[in-house]
Amino acid sequence: MSNHLFDAFRARVTAPQRLLMRTDDGRSLTYGDMLARSAQLAHALVQSGVAPGDRVAVQVEKSPEAVLLYLACLRAGAVFLPLNTAYTPPELRYFFGDAEPRLVVCD
Repeated sequence: MSNHLFDAFRARVTAPQRLLMRTDDGRSLTYGDMLARSAQLAHALVQSGVAPGDRVAVQVEKSPEAVLLYLACLRAGAVFLPLNTAYTPPELRYFFGDAEPRLVVCD
């Protein structure tokens, strides 16, 4: 499935070996890594039953993996619903009831 936002992002990738990000702990991620890993995650989302337009609720710490999951949602045509890791159970029940996510990803 084509996604205009992801396609625009991918079009800016001129060199797959170019560094996309480096973490404080020294890990590196290239554009090529991002394309490959977000494709794997998008495939996993689809295999888990996520269809275009479905919401994926995500309650994880900020990390390169969270960025990859966001990009995977775009690739799968899903809606990425970020949830603060400090939300209480009643707050989460509200968001889950309101958004009716197809899938919930948490730490």
